[in-house]
Amino acid sequence: MSGVFQVLRLSTWRFSAVLLGGLMLSGMAGCSNQQVAEKSADVKRSQSARGNVATPERLSYAALDRLRHRVVYDGRYMPIGYPNGDVPANVGVCTDTVIRSYRKLGVDLQRLVYEDISQNFYSYPNLPKWGLDKPDPNIDHRRVHNLKAFFTRHGGRVPVSGNPTDYRAGDLVTWSLGGDQEHIGIVVNRKSTADPNRPMIVHNIGEGEKIEDVLFQMPITGHYRYFPGRSGAQYAAAQ
Repeated sequence: MSGVFQVLRLSTWRFSAVLLGGLMLSGMAGCSNQQVAEKSADVKRSQSARGNVATPERLSYAALDRLRHRVVYDGRYMPIGYPNGDVPANVGVCTDTVIRSYRKLGVDLQRLVYEDISQNFYSYPNLPKWGLDKPDPNIDHRRVHNLKAFFTRHGGRVPVSGNPTDYRAGDLVTWSLGGDQEHIGIVVNRKSTADPNRPMIVHNIGEGEKIEDVLFQMPITGHYRYFPGRSGAQYAAAQ
């Protein structure tokens, strides 16, 4: 995997992550600055992507639709409603891109993660900087480490590889930014101009929601395919 990884660029991400640490008053993990922007994507949806079932195609288009929104990176702890709670629409971090994309499919990760943590608190990571002694529906689902644990617990983990064709539209990828900081993004059905086999990623890594060719630009720590419901198992188990 690391063959395409550039040490200099990783150093830039790590440095940016340190700068953003001051904003992460709650210990929100997983997002930093990103330098290279791609042009906006066409987000016209096919007929099948307009259905009412959570599918990879629908998640990909929901992520592309996020590019229409102007979002300022802000990782502060904010009290929000429950269920279907959200921080103000004009702010967010990498996890909010994922949460909001799933919400367009009728999937409330805030509720799902909170309910699972409430019943399995010690099956989830609790980093020292969080200092938690109970679940918190305001923030739990907005942490990359918790989303990784949730997707894994519910059968959504698939192998990490260095082959770009193993990453399908609607997949989720997590990366290390150094230390305990991780980042998350959504694979979409658009291809890199540099490599037609490599899918693009919609994410927020410090400068708002963008579509970028960053799949192998950081060390990958997780690969997930999560679609709840009666048909979800076939997507999660697909290899």
